Amino acid sequence: MDLSELPESGTGALGLNLPRRLLAEAVGTCLLMVAVVGSAIMASTLSDEPGIQLLTISVAVGAALLALIYTFGGVSGAHFNPAVTLLDRFFGTISSREAALYMIAQLTGGILGTIIANLMFEYPAVEFSTRVRSSPGLWLGEFIATLGLLLVIHGCVRTGRSNVVAMAIAAWIAGAHWFTSSTSFANPAVTVSRMFTDTFNGISPSSVSMFVVMQILAVPVAWVLVRFIFAGSQEVLSNGDPSSG
Repeated sequence: MDLSELPESGTGALGLNLPRRLLAEAVGTCLLMVAVVGSAIMASTLSDEPGIQLLTISVAVGAALLALIYTFGGVSGAHFNPAVTLLDRFFGTISSREAALYMIAQLTGGILGTIIANLMFEYPAVEFSTRVRSSPGLWLGEFIATLGLLLVIHGCVRTGRSNVVAMAIAAWIAGAHWFTSSTSFANPAVTVSRMFTDTFNGISPSSVSMFVVMQILAVPVAWVLVRFIFAGSQEVLSNGDPSSG
């Protein structure tokens, strides 16, 4: 799925060679995690007030995500998220092999980004989080955060507004930091990566599995909703061709 304007050559994201796309996914997810973890460390350094910390993180992550989507969207589609990749696989815009490699690149990049952020602030390179996040309310929050993200992406793209999808995604993620009980991880790669940092927005290894389960469960629900709500809408896919889906 194209999250930005197509390159001048007219070759869409899926037309570019796979190694370039995988590197873009890995680097993009890495830098996203640097923003996620780095902003949490900086926020906790600047203030002991949870509200100010959350505000700092939401603004920093939203801004970084916007910039990264604009940067890498024309190369890989700027998924940075296995849930986004999996939904694209459901719609047939990416092959099973490509989807698997995308997810590996995202997870690898995410973990590397966490390590870089830890080292940047002179924390241990790997420090497993002790922050337990485990309750039905938090799990529901992750389902809603992920479902909303997927609907925002496909709603913009399938109604011919790919030019605003980056801003819509950044706005959703920044806002969902505040209105979801889980503070909106909404990304399996980010969730796994965040267990390697014992900071404000870390998650204990014991809490990761249910977060990821709820994020993945949002994918088939999003698939059904997108097909029903946007039936007949123009779909601007990563190869630039309209499709009925």
